[in-house]
Amino acid sequence: MSDLLFRPLTQQIDALVRRSVSAVELMRETLARIDATRDTLNSFSAVAERDALLAEARAADQRIASGDARPLEGIPLGVKDLFDARGLVTSMGSIPFQENLASEDSVQVARLRAAGAIVVGKTNVPEFGHTAITKNLLHGVSRNPWDLERTPGGSSGGSAAAIAGGVVSLVTASDGGGSIRLPASFTGCFGLKPSWGRIPNERDHWVMDDTAVQGPLTRTVEDAALFLDLTAGVHPSDPNSLPDPGISYRAVLGELPRGLRVGYSPDLGYAVVQSDVAEVAYDAARFFAQDHRFEEIEGGPPQLGRKWGMLGAFEGLGEIERLLPEHEKEFGRGFLEGMLAGRRMTPAFWAEIRREREKLNRWCAEMFARYDLLLTPTVPFDPPPARGPLPAETEGRKQPAVGVASFTIPWNLAWHPAATVRAGFSQARLPVGLQIAAPRHRDELVLQAAHAFERARPWADDWPRPQEGRRKSAPQVSRSEPKASEDHRTAQRGEAERRPEPERERSASAKARQG
Repeated sequence: MSDLLFRPLTQQIDALVRRSVSAVELMRETLARIDATRDTLNSFSAVAERDALLAEARAADQRIASGDARPLEGIPLGVKDLFDARGLVTSMGSIPFQENLASEDSVQVARLRAAGAIVVGKTNVPEFGHTAITKNLLHGVSRNPWDLERTPGGSSGGSAAAIAGGVVSLVTASDGGGSIRLPASFTGCFGLKPSWGRIPNERDHWVMDDTAVQGPLTRTVEDAALFLDLTAGVHPSDPNSLPDPGISYRAVLGELPRGLRVGYSPDLGYAVVQSDVAEVAYDAARFFAQDHRFEEIEGGPPQLGRKWGMLGAFEGLGEIERLLPEHEKEFGRGFLEGMLAGRRMTPAFWAEIRREREKLNRWCAEMFARYDLLLTPTVPFDPPPARGPLPAETEGRKQPAVGVASFTIPWNLAWHPAATVRAGFSQARLPVGLQIAAPRHRDELVLQAAHAFERARPWADDWPRPQEGRRKSAPQVSRSEPKASEDHRTAQRGEAERRPEPERERSASAKARQG
């Protein structure tokens, strides 16, 4: 394995343009890396037909040689398995959808493909993207490159493991409550949840779902800015999509104003944070703010984890309930229990959620009248075990509802852009994230702040590589551990053959909540 696979996206593009490496060589190395990490990282749940991929790579080399290269010409792309890429199954990590073949690309994938990216396969997700631990009955457990006994997070866990583990430099990701920022933080990557509507959602995404966004999960901030340049902008299929921002995010990265008003909250008034994580995040915030005006914030917005979860359960149940008579036993127990909680939704509870979101919006308005940027830790604790569970308490203190997303959920419900940068490492030598949030539609300000931090504390050359033995304390995953039991898959396959094929589903919950 060469160093090429661990380089940032922009450096891989430069290598292809200079022709110091060919697209065919890059594709061969990528496919070999997918194979080599299948029993460890398990970042990819499906791979496209290899001869076809190499043919696309040869065509990319021809365009590069003739001077007709597009911005992403020849770059392998991993697509999160909640979204469509034509010719590949969109399984959503769920057995009832294992034959759900996509005939078209989602809007985001279509834009990346039009820019020259080659869709190499699908990255693994928790079932329907409903949790922060990436595992499912269909494709098995994904693992964190920094410690194979830990999760890369979720729901964009396969995408994060692929980026941090040197599999691909370009993936898609989405975030309905933290699903870009949580795995990016757990794996030391950069992740941006853009303003709601910045990147159009796919054609048949339920338009009333107003928390889920798609965005970049990358090795560097510049990679993310390029990603956003190529995918942002209005699309007629999404009535909530924002117009073109009128700038190149990549071009303005270096234009962060001096003397910004920076607020920092260690806990938003309710988060339970691991002590060493809290120290690393605070140190990073003070380091960033040395050229700005820094102030610590007391209190915070309403704690909306439980209400956010009920919204996801209610919407998700509406999408799968008709399948339950035939397929209930094929859904994962944890996922199904979560969705069935949606039956407890009432008009009174809905009205309470609305009122609490109004309070959140007022809090955000007050904060951004006082500050240009708000900083917090990204995740309150180290990555949990690869198979879970999420911790119920931290250092003897009980975690609040959906504690893993204590810092991320508010910005989904309030539509603000928020990113995570690698702040440092915990005592366990695991990555810690610092979250940077800005006023609505100020995605460029978040990127500029993140870029300034990255230049001062670069991380793009520091990744866990197999030959380095970075995590000697982490036992290696047994190669005898399959992604999913072969007996289970055979039984499920036979059971599926005796049942009617489920109608093709485009679930809102697959892209919402944490997905």
